[in-house]
Amino acid sequence: MIHANVRQMLGRSDAQLAMRLLSRGSDAAYADAETVLRERGLDELLDDPRLPGAMREVRQGMCASYPLVSYVLVRHALRAVGEEDRVLADYVASILLHFGLKDRARRVDPADDEVYDTLADLFGAVNGPDHRRSFLVRAHLGNYALWLSGLFPDGVTARRWRRAAPDLDYVEEMGRRDFSWRPRTSWPPLMDSPRSTPLRQSAFRSSAWRSTRSAMRTSSRTSIRPTG
Repeated sequence: MIHANVRQMLGRSDAQLAMRLLSRGSDAAYADAETVLRERGLDELLDDPRLPGAMREVRQGMCASYPLVSYVLVRHALRAVGEEDRVLADYVASILLHFGLKDRARRVDPADDEVYDTLADLFGAVNGPDHRRSFLVRAHLGNYALWLSGLFPDGVTARRWRRAAPDLDYVEEMGRRDFSWRPRTSWPPLMDSPRSTPLRQSAFRSSAWRSTRSAMRTSSRTSIRPTG
């Protein structure tokens, strides 16, 4: 299951790289970055508007970890369209990070045997007898809809014309509906945690959904080749 935990993956090496990127070889600028980190914390350093550009332009940006690249690009893309919630950025970065690995986007869990290629397939598995699996399918449906509409809108449109498949508005509505869904059972307790599914808090706002889609698309098109 996807959680808003990419920010927690960032460690000392990520902070040091961010400072080197921002300083661009200047000792004075590096000292300033150290002061920001020490006095105002890592979040303030990662929010520096110069950081995405430095990742693209400075050679050391190629050494950035996948979590650092994912979080920074999504965070700044969301801020550019007026979404300031760090937890939302963390969650979207997590989708971008995990769904980009192998065929994770097609599975409700990394160890799950079932593979789903369409929203219709996922929707058909929502009301199964296993409450835990039903919850995972429902959560994955919302994430998958965001993944499709955010990163592959042209593909959704092309499939619509070739195969009479659902259009982008349908995909968006399916995703928003599942992010606003609440389970009728008590499983799992983390469902009510704001850190587990932050998009649920803003699912009723089309602007939040579309801003998130835009951020995913912008982030995916940024030319950076991070290390593992």
